[in-house]
Amino acid sequence: MHLELVVPALFPAQGAPSAPAPALELLLARGRRTPGDASGLEPWLCGAFGLAGFPAANSSVPAGALTALANGLDPGPQRWLRADPVHLRAASDHLILVPNQAFTVTGAEADALAGGLGALLAGNFTLYPVTPDQWCLRVENQDESAASVCAPIELAGANVDPHLPAKQWHALLTELQMALYEHPVNTAREARGDPVINSLWLWGAGKLPAAARAPWHSVSAEDPVALGLARVAGVRNRAPGSGAEEWLGRAPEDGRHLMVLDSLRGARALGELDACARRLQALEDEWFAPLLAALKAGRIGMLTVHVPDAAASFETVRGDLRRFWRRPRPLAFHAAHA
Repeated sequence: MHLELVVPALFPAQGAPSAPAPALELLLARGRRTPGDASGLEPWLCGAFGLAGFPAANSSVPAGALTALANGLDPGPQRWLRADPVHLRAASDHLILVPNQAFTVTGAEADALAGGLGALLAGNFTLYPVTPDQWCLRVENQDESAASVCAPIELAGANVDPHLPAKQWHALLTELQMALYEHPVNTAREARGDPVINSLWLWGAGKLPAAARAPWHSVSAEDPVALGLARVAGVRNRAPGSGAEEWLGRAPEDGRHLMVLDSLRGARALGELDACARRLQALEDEWFAPLLAALKAGRIGMLTVHVPDAAASFETVRGDLRRFWRRPRPLAFHAAHA
């Protein structure tokens, strides 16, 4: 079996401390490093599934349509966008994006907020809160300006002004923000001291790809872009489960499989070092350590770790583990040499 892990934001930013992860560090040290093109997770996935123009960072990932498909909707021929609920925080002279990974949105809150925006969108768009933190917007007309709405939500903590949609979207966004500000859900959130959901972040415009291809027999992910692409390609797909032991218990003996482990990305983007350390420790305990043991035992024939934002992949087979002279190094070392 060849298992490929995609782990965005695995390496800490230069100068930031990194928590120890002995199994992962051993895999990276003994494996063969292959350079690639630096990209976010979504462009990397589109390139891996054979979509033209990827993983170029300026290509528009059709995340809206893929998220709709992953959540059981029929995207049809229309253009879709992601319209994720976010908090925009005013700085001295610009706005800062706080994505919903930094706070909790309940299903009841999502349904109530989305329902309150329906009248503003009627006739032009239909809003679907497919999960509490991932909303999709279907474009009901042929407005070509939607094609330019592609800035990813990975701008957490950054000045979002240069990445706002084209001017023709500003009036609609202003109306949506006013409706959100006045909504009882946000009144209650503010009273509790929770960040109010004061805007939608529009990104990932496009139509569902007509086709995709994949070299994997299965795809395991929580990420809806990965799951949507797997469905377009006709590849078996599911959630990763609670950890490697569970996954290995139901995995076939052979074949090539893709696993997306995306828990670090939000915490890294927000600069939450304690959360990063906790999530890395969970990945070490639940995934890297048992997968290293499975590689040593011959249950896995090859293990590859892809780090898209670091433009690197690390491929390890059982025999590589005997290269004792290649000493494990902290993850910060790999960040510095990315």
